[in-house]
Amino acid sequence: MQDYFLNFGISPEVFNYVIMPLLIFMARVTDVSINTLRIMFVLNGKKNVAPILGFFEAMIWLLAIGQIFQNINNPMSYIAYAGGFAMGTYVGMTIEEKLALGRVLVRVITPTPMPELIEYMKEKNFRFTNVGAEGRYGKVNLLFTVMKREDLKEYVSKVKKLNDKAFYTIESVKRVSEDDFNVMEDRPRFTTKVWSRIRK
Repeated sequence: MQDYFLNFGISPEVFNYVIMPLLIFMARVTDVSINTLRIMFVLNGKKNVAPILGFFEAMIWLLAIGQIFQNINNPMSYIAYAGGFAMGTYVGMTIEEKLALGRVLVRVITPTPMPELIEYMKEKNFRFTNVGAEGRYGKVNLLFTVMKREDLKEYVSKVKKLNDKAFYTIESVKRVSEDDFNVMEDRPRFTTKVWSRIRK
């Protein structure tokens, strides 16, 4: 690789201390970002996507670590490697947040029932369970629902608007029990959604 850049008149010093660390940095950003997304797909049960991402993740990592060993005495390589890992973690989390794939379980606990929220959920065709429960300070109302992550932001805003003191928890859901179609129904939508996000 060094000979390729030297053909363009780039000095060995510029290559070793600027270009090579930059390439290592970009490689680490890419493979760590892919790793973050791969973990997300594993948790969401997407068996076809995760192995493909794993292949490219491993390939890019090998290329990066290979350059590290070829420049073992260059401290900039180590800085680029560590910096790329940190930036890749941030980039991967940002992409995962933007894609908003998968489902979440949301629990909303309030001292009294929230009929307006229930009507809102019916309008949105959310499936939910509303039960009475016993809390530390007496009777409470407990509302369960499972929804796609892309609907979560709007739902939480609605909850806060109706009751800004409502207590809620959010958990990731890997599988729903209705049928296998529900688990995989995001598959055809996944490609369309990824490309639409990339174009923005």
